[in-house]
Amino acid sequence: MEQTSARTRGWRTWSRRRRITVLAGGVLVVLLAANTVAVLTETAEAGGGGGQIVDGIHVVQDGPPGAPTVVLVHGLAGSTAWWEPVMPALRDRHVVRVDLLGHGGSAKPSSGYGIAEQARRIGAVLDRLGVRRATVVGHSTGGTVVTALAEQRRDLVAAIAVIDIGPRMAAFTDDSVVGRLVGVPVIGQLLWRLRSDSTIRDALGSAFTRPVRVPDQIVADIRGMTYRSLTETDQASTAFLAERPMPDRLADLGRPTLVIFGSEDKRWQPFAVQEYRRVPQARIEILDGVGHTPMFEDPDTTGALLHDFS
Repeated sequence: MEQTSARTRGWRTWSRRRRITVLAGGVLVVLLAANTVAVLTETAEAGGGGGQIVDGIHVVQDGPPGAPTVVLVHGLAGSTAWWEPVMPALRDRHVVRVDLLGHGGSAKPSSGYGIAEQARRIGAVLDRLGVRRATVVGHSTGGTVVTALAEQRRDLVAAIAVIDIGPRMAAFTDDSVVGRLVGVPVIGQLLWRLRSDSTIRDALGSAFTRPVRVPDQIVADIRGMTYRSLTETDQASTAFLAERPMPDRLADLGRPTLVIFGSEDKRWQPFAVQEYRRVPQARIEILDGVGHTPMFEDPDTTGALLHDFS
């Protein structure tokens, strides 16, 4: 009788634990689904950054308005703050720094992150600012955007400079665990929700080779992005490079071209920069001991190169 009673109690205990486990699992699934939906549908209005907002795009202008215009476009998850170290070298130029849609102080809507769309938007902003002719400069993903702008607006783009953007996707090397997981459904959205300043700084590790103090503003700008603005811009850049290699696009433009590349880039195979030599009017500058972000790792050389080119 006692054995039967013990077995009954054991069964009830196991059954209760099973129900609790199933219930907890169900709650977890609901929470993960809710987080996924919330992260994927998050948007934000334009604002902040200390510049001006033009049609939802954050713009910072410096230098004499009548001087030659240089347009600076940052890379994925970047902002106008990424160009601060080279600004002293460009003080006698009319510099227009632009936050791409979804980045920095620009609006972060649910769509519009294609590279061609980003380029058209920058062209429209420059028209609104009264810029008629400019040297355009793009870092990493920003290099794809300024190339697309030059393809669309040959009347506007006088010369083009690209900094540490691989010639094609086959040259991409940054396959960090976080980078791979961010794009995984549910897991990626959870990681995004749990991001912190320290994890952002860790993720930025492959952006530099030399020791660099990452400004708080850069971390804040990344925290201010939405999951969709990050992942869709990344996917758009990948599609742009997969569609046609950068050297082929630049060769067809027939514009003076400057290619700056760090010899120790951790995100792109540095030797792949040699593919740009087939661009007829390209000047290639390889910076020794520099990684993916020459603006921070060697601002003096990078700034001087951009100044002389513009």
